[in-house]
Amino acid sequence: MRLQADIEIERPASEVFEFIANFENNPAWQGGMKSAQFTTPPPHSKGSQYEQVASFLGRPVITRFEVTDLQPGRSITIDSIESTFPIHVTRQVEPLDPGRTRVRATIDGGPEGLMRLFAPLIGWFAQRSVTADYRRLKAHLEHPAGR
Repeated sequence: MRLQADIEIERPASEVFEFIANFENNPAWQGGMKSAQFTTPPPHSKGSQYEQVASFLGRPVITRFEVTDLQPGRSITIDSIESTFPIHVTRQVEPLDPGRTRVRATIDGGPEGLMRLFAPLIGWFAQRSVTADYRRLKAHLEHPAGR
């Protein structure tokens, strides 16, 4: 299953990348995200790992990720290394006009075992969830509390 998101954010690319590359920020903009915490010490780079706890369709999803590629300020790729829902995620940041940024995300993966029978339905829900997440990211970065 492949999911995609593409959104423009009225913030500088460096600021957007810094925010989305720090996975501990995920609960601030991803629906169903309960927590995300690096399990390796800073500085965070290729090889860094983090664990997140989320809920999807009422089921807990606990995942450990590893940063498998990092192009500072441009893109970051993570792969689940332990999960009930294995995925590969690439987030890319493209500067547009001064102060405006395009964010693209590609998520590949899907359920395993018997849940694979429900992959088309899960894919539909997952795409809706990803689209909503990136809208929340835009809102969070463009209109944070107190700004």
